[in-house]
Amino acid sequence: MNALRPADSSALTIDGKLVPGSAGVFETINPATEEVIGYAANANSDDMDAAISAARTAFDNTDWSRDHAFRARCIRQLRDGLLAHIEELREITIEEVGAPRSLTTGPQLEGPVNDLGYFADLAESYVWETDLGRAEPMGIPTRRIVRREAVGVVGAITPWNFPHQINFAKLGPALAAGCTVVLKPAPDTPWVAALVGKIIVEETEIPAGVVNIITSDDHRLGEQLVRDPRVDLVSFTGSTRTGKAVMVAGAETVKKVFLELGGKSAFVVLDDADIRGAVSMAAFSVCVHAGQGCALNTRLLVPREHFETAVKAAARTMSGLAPGDPSDAGTICGPVVSERQRARVEEYIALAKAEGGTIVTGGERPANERGYFVAPTLITGLDNSSRVAQEEIFGPVLVVIPHDGDEDAIRIANDSPYGLSGSVYGTDPERIDKVVNGIRTGTLGVNGGIWYSADAPFGGYKQSGIGREMGVLGFEEYTETKLIAYPA
Repeated sequence: MNALRPADSSALTIDGKLVPGSAGVFETINPATEEVIGYAANANSDDMDAAISAARTAFDNTDWSRDHAFRARCIRQLRDGLLAHIEELREITIEEVGAPRSLTTGPQLEGPVNDLGYFADLAESYVWETDLGRAEPMGIPTRRIVRREAVGVVGAITPWNFPHQINFAKLGPALAAGCTVVLKPAPDTPWVAALVGKIIVEETEIPAGVVNIITSDDHRLGEQLVRDPRVDLVSFTGSTRTGKAVMVAGAETVKKVFLELGGKSAFVVLDDADIRGAVSMAAFSVCVHAGQGCALNTRLLVPREHFETAVKAAARTMSGLAPGDPSDAGTICGPVVSERQRARVEEYIALAKAEGGTIVTGGERPANERGYFVAPTLITGLDNSSRVAQEEIFGPVLVVIPHDGDEDAIRIANDSPYGLSGSVYGTDPERIDKVVNGIRTGTLGVNGGIWYSADAPFGGYKQSGIGREMGVLGFEEYTETKLIAYPA
């Protein structure tokens, strides 16, 4: 097979063809060096209209939604095509996303690619029809069948932080369910999506129009996709502020909306836990990929009587994770994605100081001459009402807050507009269960348990979103339910 090249990324995927963007091209930047590494196809509203039209035609006029075995074969072809180019994709992911190399063997690339196999299997094994049997509603003998069918055309809008994981968490179940898709990736990371389009066109049997990929630096195209009446469902991952706008725009045509939004998750350490070990785990995790993860635990809640011990342990861990070149195998904390994002993180650090907080470690740019790096930053001296404890920062910033026992920890954890993730560390199973039962959040890890997997539903409570992604529940987001009644 031919190697993928950056030049191949300057194309849109529309109706089974690789085509140039009608608005020319736009730059893509390496966040570790601030250098222009190439150009991506820049779509305009006409390109988006053509993509939606192609997806609508493919859904309405082909057997794609009904041929479950064919869809499974196509999804496996996509997985295999991606695996055949995994090393080229790895280098592009490191260069464009700023993802540390170590993460590309897991959640930044190889994990999501292999997860496509789960959805191929699900397309074949899922029970599409359920016979409710014979009944006599209103005295009329009737046999009823409940059928699951594809919802139709899906508009998928994805962010830049884990682009492969989120792109495939939408493409995999949507295609398995029989939908057609228009994917609009973030303008910060267009190549990783555009290269998927190239593989689909050149190395799979996925029919023309089933997957369309529109890269653009024009955010208005996302709104166009949401508002278009030919789109049946919008699957959006991003900020809560933008998610609210997606809900409003989608309401015009009463389309289904899936939202996976922000988080300000709590890492709760109980007083019977290994304080140093638990805190070190929390501090390490918030530095992974420079803290650019919606489900990262960015509030560390520790027993008041162990507060100083916890702060010292967290500071020791974070000060040892200096940001570095993401292409190095040992790097954990790479750059944030852009100058704009670094400025946002730095504004929150300045705000923490203004609110009376103490920067225990970090709080400044490291000595790197180039790159959008932020030193891992530990903040104390603020309570849970502070903005840095309430608002999503999306950088390697951890706020430590003392609690006065299990009930108080639950109260603080729930004192948030979000409810996406969280962690609980302790020894007593009864106490752990009480805390787990009390925290209102979509996922919880206990003593290091890993909750994210292709077969497990992911999503949040409150302003962290609507619906679930991954697993059977995530797959069913892309279906409608039809009841058919026959005379018995």
